[in-house]
Amino acid sequence: MRALSGDPTAAALSTDRLVVLEVAAQDDYETLRPDVLLAFHELCLVRDGGEWFMGQLDDDGSVICWGSYGSELAEAIRGL
Repeated sequence: MRALSGDPTAAALSTDRLVVLEVAAQDDYETLRPDVLLAFHELCLVRDGGEWFMGQLDDDGSVICWGSYGSELAEAIRGL
């Protein structure tokens, strides 16, 4: 993960936090229930239902995701 991303500080984080997905043309967020959460500075990759979502880690520890990057972790990391 660190080698592929080029981020020596990349780390797995606890999934025990609020993680939501911003959905276009909707006022409300969709709640995600991730089984994996990887942090790359303030950006995160979150796996929910076998799909990787990119998001941002907020100051309160929550994560707001904005898009899916498919089921392959390597492709999602390249999307960073």
